[in-house]
Amino acid sequence: MASRIRVEIKSRNQFWQNAVQVEWDHQFPNRKLELESAGFYLIEESWLEDLQRVTAQCFSEVLLAPRDPGRRQLFRKLFARDGQD
Repeated sequence: MASRIRVEIKSRNQFWQNAVQVEWDHQFPNRKLELESAGFYLIEESWLEDLQRVTAQCFSEVLLAPRDPGRRQLFRKLFARDGQD
């Protein structure tokens, strides 16, 4: 069984977020990104390089996400810029 990892896809806006999905589906129709929550996906670890290439084509980026989503939210609150949570 292939190893799965949790990633976050960050895009400039919703248009580019959708473009990533469309381009991924076009280039890799047999590889489905499993949506976990808004912007977070579970993927096969071996897909990471391909996903990085597709996201770069769509002015986006892939970040390895922590296994515990609450941890990232905690850091965002602790280190939020003025007026941002």
